Amino acid sequence: MRIGECNFAKKVFDKMPTRDTVTWNSVIGGCVQNARFEEALTFFREMLSANVEPDAFTFASILTGCARLGALNHAHWVHDQMIQKKIELNFILSSALLDMYSKCGAIQTAKQVFESVRRDDVSVWNAMIHGLAIHGLGLDAIAIFSKMEDEHVLPDSITFIGILTACSHCGLVEQGRKYFDLMTSCYSIQPQLQHYGAMVDLLGRVGLLEDAHAIIDSMPMEPDIVIWRALLSACRTYGKPELGEVAIANISRLGSGDYVLLSNIYCSVKRWDSAERVREMMKKTGIRKNRGKSWVEFKGVIHRFKAGDRSHPETEAIYKVLEGLIQRIKLEGFTPVTGLVLMDVSEEEKEENLNCHSEKLALAYGLLKTSPGTDIRVSKNLRICNDCHYWIKLVSKVLGRVIIVRDRIRFHRFEDGLCSCGDYW
Repeated sequence: MRIGECNFAKKVFDKMPTRDTVTWNSVIGGCVQNARFEEALTFFREMLSANVEPDAFTFASILTGCARLGALNHAHWVHDQMIQKKIELNFILSSALLDMYSKCGAIQTAKQVFESVRRDDVSVWNAMIHGLAIHGLGLDAIAIFSKMEDEHVLPDSITFIGILTACSHCGLVEQGRKYFDLMTSCYSIQPQLQHYGAMVDLLGRVGLLEDAHAIIDSMPMEPDIVIWRALLSACRTYGKPELGEVAIANISRLGSGDYVLLSNIYCSVKRWDSAERVREMMKKTGIRKNRGKSWVEFKGVIHRFKAGDRSHPETEAIYKVLEGLIQRIKLEGFTPVTGLVLMDVSEEEKEENLNCHSEKLALAYGLLKTSPGTDIRVSKNLRICNDCHYWIKLVSKVLGRVIIVRDRIRFHRFEDGLCSCGDYW
C-alpha cells in the first residue's frame, strides 16, 4: 500500500486465512492513502460483517476517507458506528471528526462537535479553524483563534496556515497582515512556504498583485510552484498577462492548469493569437487540459459526471432536466459568461460548451432524484467557473433549493440567489 501497489496488497489480503483488526486497518488505511475512498468504505463494511471489531485507528482512517469523498450520508453512518462501538474520542479522532463534517459541507455539525469535545490539543482547534476557512467564515475563524488564546492553547504553524487561509477567502487583508506579523512577534514561529503562499493568495485575490509579487521577492527561501500558481491565478482574475508571464517563467514544470490559466488571461484581454499559441504549446508537449469532474451522493451511492458526459444510465432524463432548467434560467435574465471559454468561436458554440459542465450535470441529477426542499450537495475536482457559479445562484432562487458545492478551493452555499462566498472565491 505504501508504494501504491494497491492491487497486489489486496491479493495478499484476500489470500490470508485469518485477518485481525491490524490487517483490516492496513488495507483500509492503505486505500485512503491511495485515494481509493469508496474501496476503503467497502472494506470497512466487510470488516463489520466479518465481526472484527474496529478500533480508534480504523476510524481515524475511515473518517479521513469520508472527508476526502465529501459524502455526508457516509459520514453520518461512520460517526454512528463510532458511537455504537463506544470508541473513546482522543484528539486525533476529534480532529478527524471536525475535518470530516467540515469537508462534507456540514459546518454547523462540525461546530457542535467542537463544542462537545476536549480541546486541550492544538490539532482540534486547527481542524475547526481550517473548516471555517474553507466555508468562507473568516470572522468565525478569527473568533475561534481568540477563544483559543483565552483558553491558553498555544497556536502552532498549522494554526496560522488556517487563519491566513480564512482571511484569504474573505478578503480580510489587514487582519491577514496582522496574523502574519503575529507569528514572529508573539509566538516565535518562522513563516514557512505555506504561510507565504497564503499571503500571496490573500493579496492576489483582492487585486494587490504588486504587493503579492513583492512578498515573493522578499521570501528568505525559494518560492515553490504553489506560490507562483497563486500569483498566476490572480493574474487571470484581474487580466494581467505581463505578470502572468513572469509567474509562468518561474514554474519549472508546467501542468495543464498553468497553460489554461495563461490562456484564460489572454482570452480575457482578447489576445486570441496568444491564447492559440498556448494551446499549440500544450499540443506539442502532449499536455491535455484536466477534465472537469463532479459527483453527487444519492442513497449511499456516488454518481460521477464529466463535462459533456453521456455515460450515466439515466442520461436522457438528466439532460431533459438540465435543458428545462437552462431555458427557465434564461427567462430569469441569465446570460452565459462566454468570455471564459478558451476559443475564438461563435457565442452559440461557447454557450453549448458551458451548458454541459460537470457540476450542471451533477446538479441536474440531484434535482431529478430528490424531493423539493432537500439540500443538494455537489463536489467538484476543479475550481467552479464564473458561468456555473452565476447559473447555480439563479437555480437556487428559482427552485427555492439550498445547493452546496465543494470545489477544489472551498465551499459555496447557494440559497435564494446568493452564495456564501459573496462572489469572492
